[in-house]
Amino acid sequence: MTKCIMVQGTSSNAGKSMLVAALCRIYKNRGYNVAPFKSQNMSLNSYTTKENGEIGIAQMLQAEAAMVEPSVHMNPILLKPKGDFTSNVIIQGKSIGNMNFYDYQHKYHDTAFNAIKESFKILSDEYDVIIIEGAGSPAEINMRDQDIANMEIAHLADANVILIADIEMGGVFAAIAGTYVLLDDYDRSRLKATVINKFRGNLDILKPGLDRIEEITGEPVLGVLPYDETLKLPEEDSASLTTHVFAEDKDITIGVIRLPKIANFTDIDPFEYEEDVALKMIGINDDIGDVDAIIIPGTRNSTEDMYALQESGLAEKIIEKSKEIPVVGICGGLQILGNVIHDNDKRESKHGTLNGLGLLDIESKFSRVDKIVTQSEATIPEEIKGIAGEIFKNIAGESVTGYEIHEGTTELKSASALLNIKKGQGNNDEGIIDGASNGNAFATYFHGIFHNYNFRREFLNYIRVKKGLEAKYGEDPYETQKDYSLNRLAEIVEEHLDMAIIDELLFS
Repeated sequence: MTKCIMVQGTSSNAGKSMLVAALCRIYKNRGYNVAPFKSQNMSLNSYTTKENGEIGIAQMLQAEAAMVEPSVHMNPILLKPKGDFTSNVIIQGKSIGNMNFYDYQHKYHDTAFNAIKESFKILSDEYDVIIIEGAGSPAEINMRDQDIANMEIAHLADANVILIADIEMGGVFAAIAGTYVLLDDYDRSRLKATVINKFRGNLDILKPGLDRIEEITGEPVLGVLPYDETLKLPEEDSASLTTHVFAEDKDITIGVIRLPKIANFTDIDPFEYEEDVALKMIGINDDIGDVDAIIIPGTRNSTEDMYALQESGLAEKIIEKSKEIPVVGICGGLQILGNVIHDNDKRESKHGTLNGLGLLDIESKFSRVDKIVTQSEATIPEEIKGIAGEIFKNIAGESVTGYEIHEGTTELKSASALLNIKKGQGNNDEGIIDGASNGNAFATYFHGIFHNYNFRREFLNYIRVKKGLEAKYGEDPYETQKDYSLNRLAEIVEEHLDMAIIDELLFS
């Protein structure tokens, strides 16, 4: 019979996702067939699974920690916020449309919960152990009747719950005690232990508080997890961008336009693992400064962000900078780099059709009924116009992989394709080519394009050589460091938490 344990938090960003990933790796290393599960996730960072469905990026990482293929059933409900209390609702990987918060909570609750139960049953039939992640806080007592993410899932799975709290947020003991106090007896019966996360300093100073919180809750504190700056793992949502510290003063600086509606920004993660590369987040009202390339990342709303670039004046700054350095677009960034984004029916925003930056001779439009969600593979053409032809000439014919999540389609004018499609959608329904290149700009619909080491290496080596630096080869630092971080995360949890109690909570 499948065994389950659940991690809930006193707040968002308390460390639930990372603790679940650590436990997935720990029990996988012990020989169990493990799966992560998060019934409902709200995130703009999504991943395309083997079923060509969307899940939160955190569940992809947790599946990687468990060394299993990600599945839509690991995150059956994904909400992608669009603004004005409206989200795109994705059920078992497929979009069912946009819905406002009230209608989703009150009119769609039973449908969503039935999908959750079905997905949980599918995982239960396949895996020995399921590590479940909650969402937000279980103490949102104003919405308990509509809960399908926290205690209702603990009861469904018959799972004991570990509560994790972030000490960096302040008021950690009040958050723990308050969570216990606000839950009724039925829900509180599931809370069996507490973990404090992101601690820096002398543990002896904290100990009186740990003793007192055990007295108040009647449950053990499993331990205190230290803040480890050597860990590098993908962030789940854009709120983390405000607190994330990016390295500075490196040989190479990549400027990343922080669009107001930025999404799937994990596309830039691999650059953080390169020892000579710094990332500079450029806000809508910032100066670009001294950068060696610009990336315009994905967005949940291309026309809204194109309008913001125009209104702020950043559009002109990017155009001017493109005369000196490469400008790269990913998904929505591809559309923004083109001549026009056609949205005559105002499906994307009230702004309708807008001119793009005009750095790629392409036109994009929103006319599809269905969103494209697919895992993709392509090869690099022998001949590519513009700077991309020079950058990638040494890997012509080689394969790259990625995943696509987009509604728009793109037509090439004088620009050439960046990729030849082997699997996936690409620019349009013909499914033959993807992306575009001309002049100093190139772009693609492939999320994860820079996760391909050959593609990222050639891009960075072009910049290195231009700056008089030595080209680099060898192992992929991203894959090496990411696997190190997952193993190190598991080691930290085993070193600092009482695993005997966790074993008992899981297997009892």
